[in-house]
Amino acid sequence: MTPSTPSWSQDTTDLAGQLHHQLRIGDRDWHRLKTDRKRRAAELLSAALVNLIQDGSMDESQALAHQAIGWLQGELKDPGCPHRSSG
Repeated sequence: MTPSTPSWSQDTTDLAGQLHHQLRIGDRDWHRLKTDRKRRAAELLSAALVNLIQDGSMDESQALAHQAIGWLQGELKDPGCPHRSSG
């Protein structure tokens, strides 16, 4: 396969994008779901998948996957809103 040949079909690219859109935490749900480890991990893993499929940076895909694992293992937690914690 040559580097200019797409690795994935358009259907695959579209489906990955749709999955990420469904899994991402939007503005309306952010405060309710920002501490949900499974939701944060799923959002990050789908972002890593989309990045890979769209021939993005391998380093960025790895960073997103590592961050997702950190959420799953409980190593990462939401730091809270900076403007609310100073007071």
